[in-house]
Amino acid sequence: MIIIKAVIMAGGKGTRLRPLTCDLPKPMVPILNKPVMEYSIELLRKYGIRDIAVTLAYLPDVIINYFEDGSKWGVNIKYFIEEVPLGTGGSVKNAEEFLNDTFIVISGDALTDINLKKAIEFHKTKNSLATIVLKKEPVPLEYGVIITNKEGRIESFLEKPSWGEVFSDTINTGIYILEPQALSYYKKGDNFDFSKDLFPKLLKNKENIYGYIADGYWCDIGDLKSYVQTHFDILSKKVDIQLKCKEENDGVWIEEGVTLGDKVSIIPPVYIGKNTVIKEKVKLEPYTVIGDYCKIESNCSIKKSVLWSNVIVGNNSELRGTVICNNTKLEKNISTFEGSVVGKGCNILSGSIIKPNCKIWPDKKIEENTIINENLVWGTKYSKNIFGYRDIKGVVNIDITPEFASRLASAFASTKEEDGIYVIASDNSDASILIRKSLISGILSTGAGVIEIDNSVIPMSRFAIRYFKADGGLHVRTDNLEPDMIRIELLDGNGSNLNRAMERKVENLFNRGDFQRCKFMAIKKVMHIDNFYYYYIKKGQDILKNVNDIKRKNLKILISSRSEDIMKLAKDYLTDLGCKVKLDYSIVDFDSTDDYLNYMSNRVKNGEYKMGIIYSENGENTILIDELGRIINKEEYMVLVSLVILKSGIVKNLVVPYNAPQVIDKIANKYYTNVIRSKNNPSDIINSILKIEDDEESIMLQYTLNFDGIWGIGKIIDYLVNSDKTLAKLHDEIPDIHYIKSEVTCDWKDKGRVIRQIIEENKDLGIEMFEGVRFNSENGWALILPDSERPVFNIYAEGLTEEYAKEISTFYIDKVKKILQNQRH
Repeated sequence: MIIIKAVIMAGGKGTRLRPLTCDLPKPMVPILNKPVMEYSIELLRKYGIRDIAVTLAYLPDVIINYFEDGSKWGVNIKYFIEEVPLGTGGSVKNAEEFLNDTFIVISGDALTDINLKKAIEFHKTKNSLATIVLKKEPVPLEYGVIITNKEGRIESFLEKPSWGEVFSDTINTGIYILEPQALSYYKKGDNFDFSKDLFPKLLKNKENIYGYIADGYWCDIGDLKSYVQTHFDILSKKVDIQLKCKEENDGVWIEEGVTLGDKVSIIPPVYIGKNTVIKEKVKLEPYTVIGDYCKIESNCSIKKSVLWSNVIVGNNSELRGTVICNNTKLEKNISTFEGSVVGKGCNILSGSIIKPNCKIWPDKKIEENTIINENLVWGTKYSKNIFGYRDIKGVVNIDITPEFASRLASAFASTKEEDGIYVIASDNSDASILIRKSLISGILSTGAGVIEIDNSVIPMSRFAIRYFKADGGLHVRTDNLEPDMIRIELLDGNGSNLNRAMERKVENLFNRGDFQRCKFMAIKKVMHIDNFYYYYIKKGQDILKNVNDIKRKNLKILISSRSEDIMKLAKDYLTDLGCKVKLDYSIVDFDSTDDYLNYMSNRVKNGEYKMGIIYSENGENTILIDELGRIINKEEYMVLVSLVILKSGIVKNLVVPYNAPQVIDKIANKYYTNVIRSKNNPSDIINSILKIEDDEESIMLQYTLNFDGIWGIGKIIDYLVNSDKTLAKLHDEIPDIHYIKSEVTCDWKDKGRVIRQIIEENKDLGIEMFEGVRFNSENGWALILPDSERPVFNIYAEGLTEEYAKEISTFYIDKVKKILQNQRH
């Protein structure tokens, strides 16, 4: 018997569970016909914990009226209501008067059978001030990741990391064992969070704070998918919890008062609530859960579905992978499909079809023979993560539809409380224009304003946002390699790609459909900017210092890109600078990049061009070829650009990606310049550049050379002409770089485990964990970085010599492969 007290945090709104939680607090959402919080109370009582504080915020009366004083469950409950949100820590601090000794904090909206006795004994043994109960999670991106040493002492926290920050697969379950002194760091009424505020402060103050890795089941019922999966896990007997009735047959649970008609087929596992009536020839297939007082008419088929209480399902209906809330009536011949949800009190008339992932908010009436193919409250399909590495991509009119685009833009504009103004731009493909117009309608529907620009590329769109002082922007382009693929980039007020926190905010609004909608009088007119293309070219010349000298040089340049829009823009820009520009369209005829680079190299050398330029599809990146035909690849280009920036003499701080060659640091030392290494995604790099404490000219020089291939080439030519150099002479100044990038294919679920094992095995080697795991040695370095979009590990290696680089690269490739191979065995 454990004699300590407990706090159940039960203030959650459960916005990601809507429409289940439209009029129900998240802890009261039913699992197998009883509120999820009831399982938490039963778990505490199982381990002798009977004095329980419950912290409340959203719809507190619903919880209080159900549990009352707790005597029905053999516990003593005292309630503490937040008038204003105080965060997880602040809500528990609100109950401090109740907590006079060691206590355990547990969530009212997660399901677990973790052995609390073992966790508490661990806490006592370690003399810990705060112990966090941890679980291993193969894909930990949606959780807080905790890193501990061998003794269990916590070393660092990461809140919802990207793959590059996944240094462990042990996650925070939200179950904490605390001494009352832990709360003394804050005052009552303070708004603070355990994982973001209190625990990092305890760690900084070198308090005893430990992580206990628990066995057993744990699931945070944070979204609809995990809600349904929890039912399946219980029916599969993966969870040791107390159900409301005994198992009748293997995998079949039937509560009292159930009536079964003739020829009812039950294929386990199935759960049927009390006083439910199931008519003849009904087929209940695996993972069916039916609530209390339901009525299932004849010839129905139900599979992988959760029905709450008082649900009526009419004749000949077929339910597949759906959730039906309380007091809902489905008339005859209804079909529902995977991921669909019908809120409480709805009336779905005969012959209607609810398509996959569609959600109907409470108390709606659906007319006969209606096909529901979008959420009844604003929107289309549910997609948890819509952002990739830097953009949103999909097949036009399949993944990226006009409805999707309008919804996305509404979500983006709804991140601002007041009306903003947004630049919406695209290339000139018909598909991009279609999506651009849909984005505009989504923005306008929120009351925000739109500046529309056509015939644009991403560097031009970034510039337009800054020039018009817009609140952000969306840029659409068609993928040249896959013409049916659309890419949408969301940009903030600096013209930078959104950071991950902002992406999550947009995703949450997108998934919930919680958009601002303005009255018709507030809908603004679109401001269409004509000829911004030419203004961008002019402003790109204005940033150069030696335009007249460039025009006198009359440089001969060969240009190529898979994007004809980029080639035309680059040609117009460079031609206006006085360059003689020739376009090469043959890149589309080559399957191999190396073959095309060799072809281009020969054309530059034999055609006596001063340089060759291959632009990326989006116009941000370039590969250069000097007049001798030498190819300046990505790593060399990074060094060359850094050299131009350093030679400007105006830079105090140089920003480079974390995986950039180490030789940049050596060059920067000669120029007395500090090197700042940023994470590798565009958002982090741009924002790191914009935050440096340099003058505006220095910041814009770095920004331009890294993120605007058109203007960036102008700056390189400007430097070459001013210093009377050729590209080959500048190329000669680049030190030898021995750099290798490799990939190792892996399963998504293995990423966290592999990184954790690598860290555990090499913790004493002075590894860096800024992004991925980096190993430094006297002969070079290696970086193991999980890819954010693909099931691969990216492995970067640099050595003092080519042999060292190959040796380092091979060593870490083999290390990752060995860990993956051991798991398979």
